[in-house]
Amino acid sequence: MNGINFKIEELKSALAEIGGVDVTIGSIIEDTWEEAMGPTPMPSIDTLRTWDHILLNRYKPFYSPFCDMCCLCTYGKCDLTAGKIGACGIDIGAQQARMYLLSSCIGAATHGAHARHMVEHLIEKLGSDHKIDLGRFISVNAPNIMAVVGMRPERLGDLRKVLDYAEEQIVQCLSATHTGQEGSSIDFESKSMHVGMIDHVVMEAADIAQITGCGFPKGDSDAPLVEIGMGTLDRSKPVVICVGHNVVTGTEIVDHLMKKDMMDKVEVGGLCCTAHDLTRYEKTAKVVGHLSKQLYFIRSGVADVIVVDEQCVRLDTLKEATKVKTAVIATSDKICYGLPDRTNDPRQEIIKDLANGVPGALILDPEKAGEVAVEVALRISEKRRKLKALPDKKEVMKLARDCNVCGECKRTCPLDLPIPGAMKTAAKGDLNGLVDVYDLCLGCGVCEPACRRDLPILNMVQRAAERKVKEEKYLLRSGRGPILDTEIRNVGPPIVLGTIPGVVAYVGCANYSKGRGALAEMAEEFLRRRYIVVASGCAAMDIAMRKDEDGKTLYEKYPGDFDAGCIANVGSCVANSHISGACIKIPSIFARRNIRGNYEEIADYILNRIGACGVAWGVYSQKAEAIAVGCNRWGIPVIVGPHASKYRRLYLGRKDIEDDWYVYDVKAKGERVFVGPAPEHLMYASETKEECIVMTARLCIRPNDTTKGRMIKLSHYLDLSEKYFGTLPDDWPVFVRTEADLPIAKKDVLLGELKEVGWKPGRIPDPTNLERFKLKWR
Repeated sequence: MNGINFKIEELKSALAEIGGVDVTIGSIIEDTWEEAMGPTPMPSIDTLRTWDHILLNRYKPFYSPFCDMCCLCTYGKCDLTAGKIGACGIDIGAQQARMYLLSSCIGAATHGAHARHMVEHLIEKLGSDHKIDLGRFISVNAPNIMAVVGMRPERLGDLRKVLDYAEEQIVQCLSATHTGQEGSSIDFESKSMHVGMIDHVVMEAADIAQITGCGFPKGDSDAPLVEIGMGTLDRSKPVVICVGHNVVTGTEIVDHLMKKDMMDKVEVGGLCCTAHDLTRYEKTAKVVGHLSKQLYFIRSGVADVIVVDEQCVRLDTLKEATKVKTAVIATSDKICYGLPDRTNDPRQEIIKDLANGVPGALILDPEKAGEVAVEVALRISEKRRKLKALPDKKEVMKLARDCNVCGECKRTCPLDLPIPGAMKTAAKGDLNGLVDVYDLCLGCGVCEPACRRDLPILNMVQRAAERKVKEEKYLLRSGRGPILDTEIRNVGPPIVLGTIPGVVAYVGCANYSKGRGALAEMAEEFLRRRYIVVASGCAAMDIAMRKDEDGKTLYEKYPGDFDAGCIANVGSCVANSHISGACIKIPSIFARRNIRGNYEEIADYILNRIGACGVAWGVYSQKAEAIAVGCNRWGIPVIVGPHASKYRRLYLGRKDIEDDWYVYDVKAKGERVFVGPAPEHLMYASETKEECIVMTARLCIRPNDTTKGRMIKLSHYLDLSEKYFGTLPDDWPVFVRTEADLPIAKKDVLLGELKEVGWKPGRIPDPTNLERFKLKWR
């Protein structure tokens, strides 16, 4: 039960007479979970330090400094190059680790604030005793919370205790970045892992709350197929677009339209993860795209009203929207844009002002903001239809002729796109070069301030690609939410034994190096090979935005189950917790390990037995950093794309250092056994999609694989290497423990090569990295 408040009007006793007294009793958590408590409930920043050091001794941090200076305090700037130390005594390694910790704290704090807002809003609306209900097929309802906090939340109010704990840990980790605090790079990394773990806890709290409170799908593998793309919006209707990651106001927009029976009269859509969650609430909502589409979409003038909430929203939204007479409503105290606070003003006054040209308003009441957004769109839509937001083809040609081909735009572009050449051909009437730029463009807009002629480059690109933009119509399976316990019972054994070769999760942002098409190509490669594929966030969107020769997306071609050869879109950013949660569920449901407050044992199980690998191909944000390092602490490797080198740090194993790859064999009374580099890295940056595909297969190999499982995994690894690089990988012998591990089709040839390198058979252990557990599981 949660907090109780009551008032004593009058009380008389032999000792005293009192009256008018308010009495508050704090939260009481009703815990009906019978599982025994493990050793580490609610760990502090040092509780799991030993586990972190086990990981970091094997997967040593590799730093690639973005800057060799430290500028955090007034002793600086301090030059940390060539072995120098700063005024406080910090060296370059510790500084890089500190910056990663700082970024991870920002990411976790962002998800934590989102979760707090969602939980408090739903408690205000539904009550703290509102039961958490994820459906009859889910008993392990909060695996991250259960393993870390040591409790199973049963009511919305229980999530307050979870967030109280998480917020304290984020503050503790952030405090370590202050000058004169932590000085060891390894311990900065340990704290990064800690706050990353907390990030998964708060994400889980946020998504559990909105699934329960908003009626989102509860692990539904057949969640609706919804429309995605800039061409999906009906421009003949008033258009309201929500931008960000917190869907609270979006649900109120839908509710207002439903109340007025006008859902079919107004187009409601979203950009970024709010779009995901809108479709989880109402299947007719449209997903326009993600961050890289925001500037293009705002400038198109299609939206009558833009509602911004929080996270991954362009900071110039108000400025750009004002240019095309789109009204902006800010709904979060995180993003106020300097707008006047109209929260307590009469609704009709706000509606009138926005309809008459006032550029925007801050409204912190979600229900009021939802009504105002709809009513303003209905009033201004008609008069905005004749608005010309983009240049026509002749104007594009004229503007292109003004380009002096200086190349500043290309030098500034993070992708080095051939904009000058496209301008040159556009000046002659051929706009195909600009269309090609659109296909790869991140929509950041940094080319425009670099232009010496002040050309509206993105507007020109979008007009050139107008036909392609209008044809952007695809189908995405709406976010299903958590993985069912029944699915885990089905796939747990083959995942642990290796006969399902791996779980590949495509997550993260849209900061791609060569366009979005790579994600769908990578995903389908592993779907065809009967890996389990899961997706979330921007990555899930981009996987949808590619059709085969029959005009179908991957979500139409493959089922939405958590099973071999299926693709499961779990939902928005906060739904990433269901991916790590599925890995935690496997030892709980299949292996019957206690997960309650038992972090190290479960992480050790995942590292050695569950062939899962995350692929964050376009990561850019601090949230993505926190998500990735949180996976790493669970023993889940993550591959990042080329731009992620700007995160400054990887966790790389050294397969040439044999001593790093020994574990304790439980079957042999804790004897140390060589298992090879499995998985070889915890965070690895790939330069190309081909390298990423091959590395993904390699990072799904685990010490616990049976001979059949290892044979299947090696078959895929060798085949993919030959397919994309034309040769076998040079390290394959290190993954062969016995002859039975060898792929049957290549066995004779591979045996011959093994003899040439002096290979000797090894042992298949019951592996653990934890000395205190080496005799436990006989």
